[in-house]
Amino acid sequence: MLRMHVAINCTDLSRSLEFYKAFFGTEPTKVKDNYAKFELDNPALHFSLNVRPFEKNGVLNHLGFQVHGTEEVLEMGERLRTSGLLLIDEMNTTCCYAVQDKVWVYDPDGNAWEIFYTKEDSEFESAGAPRDLSLCCAPPSAPVSVEFTSFKKK
Repeated sequence: MLRMHVAINCTDLSRSLEFYKAFFGTEPTKVKDNYAKFELDNPALHFSLNVRPFEKNGVLNHLGFQVHGTEEVLEMGERLRTSGLLLIDEMNTTCCYAVQDKVWVYDPDGNAWEIFYTKEDSEFESAGAPRDLSLCCAPPSAPVSVEFTSFKKK
């Protein structure tokens, strides 16, 4: 089996671990002082956290999982809400030349994760309320005062 690998930098491993355990719904397979790894089967993903200094607003736009239907978006959204993660809903939205149902969450370092289902293609890049097209296919901005219920710095 091929397994995609994503490695991201984080500033506080314990806060990030708390977030990603809730987000993935499972425990990590390895944890060290400055590193943690999750090896997921569904989806096939090797995801690691590395404690490193980094500049915010880097080249990463967002991460996400495409699911098989709106029901899966809603189920995962409910699980994330129950876990105390801030969730942004965008149902029946047109973005990236597709009509989609999606939800968004942000990890403690501001990385955006999208869970989405593509309902159909669209001739338009985006629709509805005017959006800055440079932000199309990017997550809605997290409120400046976002404080994760479970992930506050102590």
